[in-house]
Amino acid sequence: MTSQTTIDTTGPGDRAAAAPSDVPQASGLRGHPWFTLITVAVGVMMVALDGTIVAIANPAIQKDLKASFADVQWITNGYFLALAVSLITAGKLGDRFGHRQTFLIGVVGFAAASGAIGLSGSIASVVTFRVFQGLFGALLMPAALGLLRATFPAEKLNMAIGIWGMVIGASTAGGPILGGVLVEHVNWQSVFFINVPVGAIALLLGLLILRDHRAENAPRSFDLLGIALLSGAMFCLVWALIKAPSWGWGDGKTWTFIAVSVVGFALFSFWETKVKEPLIPLGLFRSVPLSAGVVLMVLMAIAFMGGLFFVTFYLQNVHGMKPIEAGEHLLPLTGMMIVGSPLAGALITKLGPRIPLAGGMAATAIAMYGMSTLEADTGSAVMSLWFALLGLGLAPVMVGATEVIVGNAPMELSGVAGGLQQAAMQIGGSLGTAVLGAVMASKVDSDLAGNWKDAGLPPLNPTQLGQASEAVQVGVAPVAKGTPEAIAAKIADVAHDTFISGMSLASLVACGVAVVAVFVALLTKRGENAEAGAGAAHI
Repeated sequence: MTSQTTIDTTGPGDRAAAAPSDVPQASGLRGHPWFTLITVAVGVMMVALDGTIVAIANPAIQKDLKASFADVQWITNGYFLALAVSLITAGKLGDRFGHRQTFLIGVVGFAAASGAIGLSGSIASVVTFRVFQGLFGALLMPAALGLLRATFPAEKLNMAIGIWGMVIGASTAGGPILGGVLVEHVNWQSVFFINVPVGAIALLLGLLILRDHRAENAPRSFDLLGIALLSGAMFCLVWALIKAPSWGWGDGKTWTFIAVSVVGFALFSFWETKVKEPLIPLGLFRSVPLSAGVVLMVLMAIAFMGGLFFVTFYLQNVHGMKPIEAGEHLLPLTGMMIVGSPLAGALITKLGPRIPLAGGMAATAIAMYGMSTLEADTGSAVMSLWFALLGLGLAPVMVGATEVIVGNAPMELSGVAGGLQQAAMQIGGSLGTAVLGAVMASKVDSDLAGNWKDAGLPPLNPTQLGQASEAVQVGVAPVAKGTPEAIAAKIADVAHDTFISGMSLASLVACGVAVVAVFVALLTKRGENAEAGAGAAHI
């Protein structure tokens, strides 16, 4: 495919003549590829960090604001719901108005919403501004990928995406550690206030460095009905996944929302074939590698997010670690993602994405199998081995799947492609937590009564058994106050053994998902449109 022309729209003082993308421009601060990468990395770091850092602050928020458990859940759910629903539309905004503008608006809005949360005196305000965080975060993520796609030449793009993925992985995994330090030594508000200076730095760098490159045939109109249909369908799907653990997978409400979501996606697909400038041209999915990249991102997130969800409970509630200590035990995972992402970018540039992606998902499958063998007394060295292998497996998938999706999309749809990549990851994470959570709950429910009886403990009535099961599903021993020490020890053993059996089964399911992903990875190939718009600046 021939290179397209990009148009620099930053302003009279910075404007360079439109030129074929394969002709490098003079080097300088404005539009320099590596400075651009640093700038967008600072911005996306905030979004990735806030996906996990808040989990550590939730107990303190609950106590300080006298919130219910359901209220606290919405601190996380509101953020992810807004993020998942808005990502593709936000990518389209970047394609229409320029990724520089949407990135800067996202930075300012995200930092402002973070500061407002820190100043909030009620749980309603916290949840409201968390939703705004998600909305502005959705502007940031696709814009960052669009800027990288337009700035880096094809032979450097994988390395750039590798470093970008490293920042996201490190921020996501490092959130609980930083959150633990801030909550323990400052207060819960500091978890949000920290985004204000980070946002200010990202804004300053963005104003000085970012250059806006728009494709000559960028979209000129908005598919408002398409946005409404897709947003509604995404909302119903993610809402069903969030509520399924409390409603139950057999509940009519769960399946009603899933059915409405399916109808919404069907109507959206039909409408996209009729409108002149669709939100997502369905012709995108004629590209088998792009479609495979989207599916691969969903499967990877199911295995990663779903599996990691239980590991945090395992470390804190079974091994009795404090949040900071648990975060430290996950450093092998973070470290291998930091080291592995740039290396994966270089490897993918040399070999293409197929072999590294398949190998990465194979390593992920082995790691998840290894995690299924963890016991209550497993030592740190064995845990670190499996965590490190998981990080090593995830690195090439984060980098390669992103390049496959964005690189196989036309330049004028790079924002939409970036939104697809991030939306796939968010949906996969929600699916992983919901489905593997259902597997865990089912296993605990089926085993707890028998294990309780076999240990010779006093029988429980159905209500007590249900309450005990809910506690055991997160690794907590349901020991009542005043329970004799010997009986309390037996209850703890039963609870931890039952939790381990549930986590083991959930990890095996995640392993199976990763095995399927190996075969999906074989359908990928290097982006056919990677050269379009790339190389607009001198390396």
